[in-house]
Amino acid sequence: MENNSKKNKRDKNSEEPRPQRDDNGSGDGMPKFSFMWIYILVGLALLGIQMSRYMGATKKAEWNDIERWARKGHIEQLVVVSDREAHIFIKKDSLGFGEHKDFNPNEKKFGTERFHYTMNIGKPELLEAKVAKLNEALTKEKKAIITTEYDPSNNWVSTVLPYLLPFLLLLGLWVLIIRRMGGGAGGPGAQIFNIGKSKATLFDNNTKVNITFADVAGLDEAKEEVMEVVDFLKNPKKYTTLGGKIPKGVLLVGPPGTGKTLLAKAVAGEASVPFFSISGSDFVEMFVGVGASRVRDLFRQAREKAPCIIFIDEIDAIGRARGRGAVQGGNDERENTLNQLLVEMDGFPTDKGVILMAATNRPDILDQALMRPGRFDRQIGIGRPDLNGRAQIFEVHMKNIKTAPEVTAMALSEMTPGFVGADIANVCNEAALIAARRNKKAVDMDDFNYALDRVIGGLEKKNKIISPEEKKIIAYHEAGHAICGWFLEFAHPLVKVTIVPRGLAALGYAQYLPKEQYITRKEKLIDDICMTLGGRAAESVVFDKISTGAQSDLDHITRLSYEMIVNYGLNEKVGNVSYYSMLSESYNRPFSEQTAYIIDQEVKIMIDEQYIRAKDLLRDKRKELDALASALLEKEVLHRSDLEELIGKRPFTDPLPGESAQVPEVEPLMPDEE
Repeated sequence: MENNSKKNKRDKNSEEPRPQRDDNGSGDGMPKFSFMWIYILVGLALLGIQMSRYMGATKKAEWNDIERWARKGHIEQLVVVSDREAHIFIKKDSLGFGEHKDFNPNEKKFGTERFHYTMNIGKPELLEAKVAKLNEALTKEKKAIITTEYDPSNNWVSTVLPYLLPFLLLLGLWVLIIRRMGGGAGGPGAQIFNIGKSKATLFDNNTKVNITFADVAGLDEAKEEVMEVVDFLKNPKKYTTLGGKIPKGVLLVGPPGTGKTLLAKAVAGEASVPFFSISGSDFVEMFVGVGASRVRDLFRQAREKAPCIIFIDEIDAIGRARGRGAVQGGNDERENTLNQLLVEMDGFPTDKGVILMAATNRPDILDQALMRPGRFDRQIGIGRPDLNGRAQIFEVHMKNIKTAPEVTAMALSEMTPGFVGADIANVCNEAALIAARRNKKAVDMDDFNYALDRVIGGLEKKNKIISPEEKKIIAYHEAGHAICGWFLEFAHPLVKVTIVPRGLAALGYAQYLPKEQYITRKEKLIDDICMTLGGRAAESVVFDKISTGAQSDLDHITRLSYEMIVNYGLNEKVGNVSYYSMLSESYNRPFSEQTAYIIDQEVKIMIDEQYIRAKDLLRDKRKELDALASALLEKEVLHRSDLEELIGKRPFTDPLPGESAQVPEVEPLMPDEE
């Protein structure tokens, strides 16, 4: 008895979770079968049997044809189906040749006999007189007479079908529209009455979220912030007994690919509570009021499942500030949806355990009412990971990759500054694909370097034909960047330079190794402009001509120069002013025409000074410039060690390995354009 009870208890505990029921209620995920399809198939079969008698009967016959065929003995029967039409049946032994060669004598449609010709009879009385006269002549000629029957029921299809087809077409069109609006066949919104239901995906005990904080790397500070949310969901009395209230809303803000959605799923996985996931665009429909209805339905479901988490990804789709770009007298469905969301966030009490999490990469456009305390109390910034954060992310993605012993996460982290989690995942996947393409047993550093080149510069263009003259211009252009970066104190030191064509327009590019810093001095920006102009300066010094290859360089330095003066206040003549926020919020310039003229003049002076400085530096280092360009023409790719052998060590202190990383700066040389 005791053994049996233990066995039953063990079986109960080891019971597997039931599979998630789909929208139609079936347990295996298959769409629910509907008897409506049986009725449709039976109706189509009956309609096909009736119409089979009409298939192929497209030939018309005249009374002269009837007389001729009757004398030849071809006619089997003549059936009058209406006051204006009669059907002619030809004998089977007369089909397939002669006048009736187009008919197959063995053809049948669903076992029914098919007529072969149709004839307009005018009036039945006239037909009767003609048939009687013809039968008298046939009797005198001792030939078989024509038998005539009246069967109006055979023509019910031609009578009913013109009225039935429009109804069937309208019915099919209506069903198609309803299914499209409801989100697909078989779903809960397949009927128009369910169009206001929420489209949120529920992850509960049956479909548990398996992602935990162990799967989220590089977000240590953000994990500490959301850990309080997890602790409240697990032990709410710890906070409520002291009179504390958990934040109603947590907004995750950060660039794309930094792991905002992954962090929200990890919170649900750690807390082991129901998790509603929905995108902001799922609330917006073509019908007025649908978005607000779905918001109400979502929060109703959340209250029933409390404690739980609601996660709205890309909330800026419905949370955009009201009044921007509104049409006079128009009705904005997004504003109605946002208003309902604001009401619902104020409506549910905090002790119910319903927490709203949202993610966006555009917090500047969100409505202020949505951001106030009491709604989104917490704003957690998820930025680009630092050196150690990138190393942790590499370790997570490298668990599923067979790597060589020399591959380390820290080394790869130093090579990928500014990369987010999505970029790192892409690099690891590309490296694995490249190693497999090369038939290697493990992924080594060469594969990761090639993957980085492909992610940064694009696919290598091996079949692009470049003339020797153009190749020489490219080599000196990239060598000019490298020399300026090598001998300018605050410029980024070079790591690799190549003249291998990649991507759509990049005929060469350079990669640099900057410090990971959060503030930048004016001297650093000035040296950056000078280094960027090094490519065009090298062309001018060596060839006494310039090309269109510096288009990307000019775009970079022009934008940087205006930012220094207009945004950062780094110009003495313009002064300590910043027009950044005013330029972004207004269509009109926040400064006068005279100030605009001064800004343009200062930008031109700054760029001209650095261009002259770059040319003077390259003239002074002409020997090193020629040596580097010749090596590029020979090897096409040069690394930092190659530069040290050619032109000596860099005369300035470089960043320490633990404090630096490689920032790619693609400098494409574009071909001449007319």
